[in-house]
Amino acid sequence: MNATASTDHPHKPQHGVLEHTLNGITETLERSLFAEEISSRPGLFQSLDARAKVLSILALLIGANLSRSLLAIGALYIITVVLAALSSISASFFVKRVWLALPFFTAVIVIPALFMTPGPTLLHLPFGLVITRTGLNTVLFLLLRVSTSVSLTLLLILTTPWNAVLGALGILGVPDVMLLVLGMTYRYIYLLLHTANDMFLSRKSRVVGRLSNSENQRMLAAISATLLSKSLNMSSEVYLAMQSRGFRGRIVTLRPFRMRHRDWFLLGMSVALAALTAFIGR
Repeated sequence: MNATASTDHPHKPQHGVLEHTLNGITETLERSLFAEEISSRPGLFQSLDARAKVLSILALLIGANLSRSLLAIGALYIITVVLAALSSISASFFVKRVWLALPFFTAVIVIPALFMTPGPTLLHLPFGLVITRTGLNTVLFLLLRVSTSVSLTLLLILTTPWNAVLGALGILGVPDVMLLVLGMTYRYIYLLLHTANDMFLSRKSRVVGRLSNSENQRMLAAISATLLSKSLNMSSEVYLAMQSRGFRGRIVTLRPFRMRHRDWFLLGMSVALAALTAFIGR
């Protein structure tokens, strides 16, 4: 009976999970990395100099993380959402983009802090669990700071072409090697994932029936090795193509940077707002 059951119910192949994961990662990268459509819209942040935006966002990030006032951090978050709306970004899209992913990354830290932080008792729960007022404040501070920081960074990425961001970072003193690695990663990681998906699809079209676990593992190993070989060859070809087009180790953008009055105004207001946020929450 056991032998029959094991024959009738073979082990389910594991490659379906991996293919589904690769498809999901590819779609996510395409939505998040290629935001040129939003950055080309007419809007407040799209019309500003990249250097002013990078320095403004950096100042606001520092202010949000130095502040110890929930009201000040919450006000800064609301201002960020308003700036996104003025930059032709849907408020619902902007808020969902942050808060749908936020619980998965912060739950590991938030849940223990809610119960393990000593302080005045706020609520008794079953199994002897106690929520303290200090623990609740810690959780609120963490959620607000993380959501505000992610929202500010997302505002910069969505409204600024990636090359402009890298160019602004280079002018501000970030090493060229780091910028080169970021730029190449941004441009070619999605291509490698697409290649992996195409290889899985090609394999599925040539396989009849189900493979055993050992056969499936050998095929996955072969695909991984082929993908690694393709990535190494592509990196060499891309580097040679860059050199043939004049690349000498420094990123150059076609759009020259030019600070105007509104760029200086944004930078001054951002620094003042960041200082006020940190001062209120001393």
